[in-house]
Amino acid sequence: MNTSRSGIGYGLLASLTFGATGALVKPLLENGWSPAAAVTFRAALAGLVLVPFAVVALRGHWSSLWRARWRILGMALIGVAGTQLVFFAAIQRIPVSSGLLIEYLAPLLLVVWVAATTKRMPRPVVFIGSVIAIVGLVLIIGPVGGGDLLGFVFAGLAAVGCAIYYLIAARPADGLPPVAFASAGLLLGSLSLAIVGVTGLVPFTMNFGEVAALGGVVPWFAPLLVLAATTAIGYSTGIHASQLLGSRLMSFIGMLEVVFASFYAWLLLGETLGVVQLLGGVLILAGIAFVRAEKQVDAPLEALPVEGEPVPART
Repeated sequence: MNTSRSGIGYGLLASLTFGATGALVKPLLENGWSPAAAVTFRAALAGLVLVPFAVVALRGHWSSLWRARWRILGMALIGVAGTQLVFFAAIQRIPVSSGLLIEYLAPLLLVVWVAATTKRMPRPVVFIGSVIAIVGLVLIIGPVGGGDLLGFVFAGLAAVGCAIYYLIAARPADGLPPVAFASAGLLLGSLSLAIVGVTGLVPFTMNFGEVAALGGVVPWFAPLLVLAATTAIGYSTGIHASQLLGSRLMSFIGMLEVVFASFYAWLLLGETLGVVQLLGGVLILAGIAFVRAEKQVDAPLEALPVEGEPVPART
């Protein structure tokens, strides 16, 4: 139970910090930055922020990085770079609200994945929690509408990428600290994003002038540094939470990012935060409670690698 509570605490912290992304990156986008450029700088700086912490956490056990090379590569190419690139491609063709709503259907994909890999149907509380959480998500973001078919395909790929991110994050650590895993994944992911940008496959523009952000007019790097700090905390705590809770439960907690994003937009950007959005947040919390209830009464599922519990023989 203490492990579960600790995992939820880390998961909430990850959602809280990830939720600030939109409010921090919006001033940059409005000042001429392309999404790909902003995300590349965000990932690179976040990875660098984590480097000293990763070195301390590794304690000289550099071989754990090599053992986890495929996991790090998957995190970099899918969790950091790929998912964000296809999401940006989606919102160029469909409304942002539609893209977000589809991407955050990732928890439903994980419900299906766990059922398929364990060959057992989830308990009814999981289905009830899924429906309640999705209703809450719709209340916050809004219904799907507008755009073309290819945009929805890209959004669907973003949902798949998001689900894979949680699966990779929840894999047994095999001696690799979450902070080192996050740092390596972010640095390699930012490199892959930069390569995509240089090749011209996506717009890659920057503006090094002052921006209106953080309650005033500040240098361009000020919001980026804050964004890097929140990203560093988000990835490292999110990975740790996934290992403690499992991919499925953490993915539902991750839906709280949209709740916190609405709060930050209200606090930092002056956007409206209405009763409907607050109700949506309450419903997502209720959905998480239902999904968590299965883990409390069904201990065998917690021990499955797909759910992110460590395998004693490998640690």
